[in-house]
Amino acid sequence: MDFRDNTVLAEFRTEIRDFIGEHLPADWATRGGDDDGGYGARAIDQTRAFQRALADRQWLTMAWPVEYGGLGASHWQQLIMNEEMAYHRAPGVGSNMGVMWVGPALLLYGSDAQKAQHVRAISEGDVWWCTLYSEPGAGSDLAAMQTRAVEDGDDYVINGQKIWTSGAHQSDWGWLAARTDPDAPKHKGITMFMVDMQSPGVTVRPLVNMADGHSFNEVFFEDVRVPKSSVVGEVNRGWYHMAVALDFERSGIRSFSVGRRIVEEYADYTRSHPETGERRPSLRYDLADRAVEVAVGTHLAYRITDLQTRGIVANYESSVSKLFGSELAQRIQATGLAMLGPFGALTDVDDGWAPLRGRVGRGYVQAVSSTIAAGTSEIQRGIIATRGLGLPRG
Repeated sequence: MDFRDNTVLAEFRTEIRDFIGEHLPADWATRGGDDDGGYGARAIDQTRAFQRALADRQWLTMAWPVEYGGLGASHWQQLIMNEEMAYHRAPGVGSNMGVMWVGPALLLYGSDAQKAQHVRAISEGDVWWCTLYSEPGAGSDLAAMQTRAVEDGDDYVINGQKIWTSGAHQSDWGWLAARTDPDAPKHKGITMFMVDMQSPGVTVRPLVNMADGHSFNEVFFEDVRVPKSSVVGEVNRGWYHMAVALDFERSGIRSFSVGRRIVEEYADYTRSHPETGERRPSLRYDLADRAVEVAVGTHLAYRITDLQTRGIVANYESSVSKLFGSELAQRIQATGLAMLGPFGALTDVDDGWAPLRGRVGRGYVQAVSSTIAAGTSEIQRGIIATRGLGLPRG
């Protein structure tokens, strides 16, 4: 089997790289500092400008239908786009939730009016969304959520709290899962809503992570009224809509493309600083292991794209990719820290002491969340066991 791009895809990959070179500073991918996932004060303007430039070429949502701002592009074109954007650390990659799964879910379940109002705005890069799923008592077990939406005339009244909400402080709309039938089994009685983040009663508070970054928030809902027209899909069947939407997040190529870039940077560093290998003789083998694992993960993601091309929903396969990618991210960052020793913990890019401009130290602490965000490793293993291997539920 030939795993190389065909001529058309190779030309498209070159076109993407040229676009990145035109619209981002030459040193963007190697800059120090943390852009807080594209939501930070130093990065948000660049992020929005870059996303709009993508939208101008209909690349932001290239796989969507033409009538909704896309190009009807193939799954392979979308994969190559995601792969190149992640490798070059393009701003907003992996943080534009409207593009990643809100828009696709609306295309599947939204009404014509909802599509007309929201899908085009997402495709044009003008409106940003956050995902309001996790709660203080319902993180990994999303079905245990307690945020309530109570029917009241033409509205629903929402009360509750969400947590770990990436980008809520920069978002225009929220993609909310709330319980509408408290007496139903926990995987039922959940409904999906679109919530204007400027609605009265919505309060966003920052959560600063241990990398000293602000991408997370906690969001409080106090008697927030949303019209019934904001319900997406069927009332009380939101769990199933949400599960399909999550599948859009788990194709996996972004994490492996980022991992490839980091492993290459580590290898380049050891070549220019041979003392690192002298200090840790096993380092070359560790880096080789990480490179092999990145290649394995990349082909897991390619397999998912192949399945999607053939019309197969890659459910448990996506969990395999997510699980492998998130745990690999931690191994890669641990290898970097071992490579640099105590200097790897330094993150201040201005004092001149932090190797690789402090990316290793920040990456190491940020990687802690990779096996928690978007579904914990335990949840992924459960999906693989039941849906992939057909094992009974414990």
